[in-house]
Amino acid sequence: MADQRTIEALRRALSRLPGVGPRSAQRMAFHLLERDREGARLIIDTLERALSDVGHCSRCNNFSESEVCEICSSARRDAGLLCVVESPADLEAMEKAGFYQGMYFVLMGRISPLDGVSLDELGVAQLRILLDSGVVQEVILATNLTVEGEATAHALTELLRGRGITVSRLAQGVPAGGELEYLDGVTLEHALSGRHEL
Repeated sequence: MADQRTIEALRRALSRLPGVGPRSAQRMAFHLLERDREGARLIIDTLERALSDVGHCSRCNNFSESEVCEICSSARRDAGLLCVVESPADLEAMEKAGFYQGMYFVLMGRISPLDGVSLDELGVAQLRILLDSGVVQEVILATNLTVEGEATAHALTELLRGRGITVSRLAQGVPAGGELEYLDGVTLEHALSGRHEL
């Protein structure tokens, strides 16, 4: 049997991707080596270029190839409105929806005591500088509705208290087209507590 150390190293490397288990990593490794070596080279080249060229926006902390990203440098955005999200994927989802025209701050994570991640590891020093500029009038906390996301929103609320800035949280509850019988208790609780008068 041929030496498999390099193939095993490739499998382990691919399995570091989220959602990729050992079997998926093996399929990917074999596919790239057997059928798509050109695709493998494209992945290598693109990944090397991304690692070299992509950093963080000095204002919002999102991924950017320039000092200040396109969103932060746009004169059409409302600088008084700041939406705090956990990840670049969350920012992308907000942008794809197409209705939000304010600014962002990307935490690049969430509080996770089990993983040793506190608020200080989430770029709050940079967020404080942004808030101290006096431009931001409202902060929308758009962290995920997980235990960690809720803990992050709570910690950020404490951080923002006493600054004279309006703090709001994304509405939570029944999704459009959702049926009550299929919703979990937490979703129903948020929907009831966030109800408004018609």
